[in-house]
Amino acid sequence: MNRFIRFDRVLVAAIVALAAAWPLAQVARAAPDAPDVPTRIEVPDGNKVFLVGHALGVQIYSCNVTPSGFTWGLVAPRADVYDDHGKLIATHFGGPTWQATDGSEVVGQRVDGVTVDTNAIPWLLLSAASTTAGPDGARLVATTFIQRIATTGGLPPSAEDCNSDTAGTVSEVPYTAEYYFWKAKPSGRDA
Repeated sequence: MNRFIRFDRVLVAAIVALAAAWPLAQVARAAPDAPDVPTRIEVPDGNKVFLVGHALGVQIYSCNVTPSGFTWGLVAPRADVYDDHGKLIATHFGGPTWQATDGSEVVGQRVDGVTVDTNAIPWLLLSAASTTAGPDGARLVATTFIQRIATTGGLPPSAEDCNSDTAGTVSEVPYTAEYYFWKAKPSGRDA
């Protein structure tokens, strides 16, 4: 009987130790997976995803007068970017710029884009044109690339809605997207 009690205690201790170690194993591989994207917007080798955000916001357009008539032009995006748990991690605005809650920023420069859904703004690959540390940290300073994928909405209003009566007006069109932030892998490692 004592053998069984000792075995039960050892088994319980092993289960408790395994349960305690499991979150640590998850943290060790905490780097998000790279998204499956068209070749034109793949990030070059030597980079890895370090942050994924879910954006909810608007694409802002203005109705402009051009030599050939009237056309909607993109003014800027405005969105809040959340983590998988619904916590605000950044804001997104003109530039295009992403500002983390620690105040760090990355300004992107378009590399390429693809239309995956004709009812939504394109998926994009942007390189980091500049980064800046914030007063409370440097979360986005290592950013090398940003991908915008899984978009919904955000297209400009219909062309006929931009005319002499609406010239100079602004329209905010709701959109959602997933933003993948990449950084360089450490030299000589695949990590």
